[in-house]
Amino acid sequence: MTKPIPICGEHRLPKEWRPITFEYKDDGISIRVPNVYAWVCPADNEASFTPETVDELIVTARELLDTAKRARQRRSVLTEYVVSVGQPVTLPGTA
Repeated sequence: MTKPIPICGEHRLPKEWRPITFEYKDDGISIRVPNVYAWVCPADNEASFTPETVDELIVTARELLDTAKRARQRRSVLTEYVVSVGQPVTLPGTA
């Protein structure tokens, strides 16, 4: 059984299931997580994440913030990091 496609409440358009880049800023630290699948409004690119994705993003953001804050405390000359783990995952029937 397939779930219905969500509708954007503001624009009344069906959302699109596609990868986006999640961005978060805190305490002068910016985090970008590319290739995160979400339901996205085609009018304004507002993303809605599944509850499981939200949980994963919270854990990931906390871990990255902690690492960046430790680097800042030791005054590291390295100020930008790129880390990749595995490949992006698509849900069956959405590719």
